[in-house]
Amino acid sequence: MEYKDIDKRKTAFIFELDNVLYPEKDYYFQVYYLFANMLEYVELTDAKAATKLLTDTYMAEGKDAAFNRLAEQFPEAGQYRDKFENQLLTAKLPLKLLLYQNMLTLMQEIVVDRKKLFIVTNGNIQEQINKIKQTEWHGLEKYLRCYFAEETRPKPEPDVMELIMKTDHLQRREMVMIGHSQADLLCAEACGIDYFDVDEFL
Repeated sequence: MEYKDIDKRKTAFIFELDNVLYPEKDYYFQVYYLFANMLEYVELTDAKAATKLLTDTYMAEGKDAAFNRLAEQFPEAGQYRDKFENQLLTAKLPLKLLLYQNMLTLMQEIVVDRKKLFIVTNGNIQEQINKIKQTEWHGLEKYLRCYFAEETRPKPEPDVMELIMKTDHLQRREMVMIGHSQADLLCAEACGIDYFDVDEFL
């Protein structure tokens, strides 16, 4: 699917961030690398082995399991949970986060067509802001309006979408959401707005 395939009457495009605009793993893998190297410096833990364990666990079990598996295999890491969790929120990444090329093209076409761009994201607000700040937006940042669902109630609750409709004087028929989770789909359904899974564009 491309921008030209979307109903031209749509004036507001709402995107989730993680795994919709960029691959979420690109953020976490860099944080894991930084943390593993810190651990090697203070505890002489093998940074390559620790990074591999964290990334393998992320792929197999998800991000919530990563630190627990690390602490099981490298007990000395257990005392640094707070530091690990802080790095997830504040890490200065070695490399910028890159948008999926198809999503970058889509957003550029939306802007050229003078339509509105929104990011509406679940998750820890500080962490999501850190991701947004370290993404290469190619000039799109000045057109983005960001809403953090945790400030109201996380998706699939429709509160944040209702706030956007009220603040920006939008009608449901003007809006479209692009996401990649059951929460996004259910939120769009609850609001009565059109929804596309990001896979249709990628």
